Amino acid sequence: MRKAAVTTVSTVAGIVLLLSFKPHRDPAPAQAAPPPSAAAPRASSSPAPSGSASPGGGRSGTYTGGVSDTAYGPVQVSVTLSHGRITAVKALRTPSDRPRSREIASYAVPRLTQEALSAQSARIDAVSGATYTSEGYTRSLQSALDEAGV
Repeated sequence: MRKAAVTTVSTVAGIVLLLSFKPHRDPAPAQAAPPPSAAAPRASSSPAPSGSASPGGGRSGTYTGGVSDTAYGPVQVSVTLSHGRITAVKALRTPSDRPRSREIASYAVPRLTQEALSAQSARIDAVSGATYTSEGYTRSLQSALDEAGV
């Protein structure tokens, strides 16, 4: 009997804790769900290349990726290549209309940049807690790399 009471109390306590859990970001206002095509982040192409092929093989220069619209704002990056290798990635636009969006971008973008430099591609892991920013970053980075032809 005592074991059943302890199990019941533990279960109830667990449920109460789960119900009191709060998300770490601002919830979207209650409204009808947008159509699937509007909810997914998308990249628009407006890249501006400023590079050239180099004699040592591979492209060199700075290439601007398209703007990737996310649920929390646009993300856009530029990538600098030297002989086909990524030497720098610069965030040109990140979600910034909310304080929490700025906070997330401030810790996610440096991690994403380091990942891109290590991986030498846009195939990088998302930063935990910054899924939308990570997706926008990788889409824009891939757009810039596509423009560079790498």
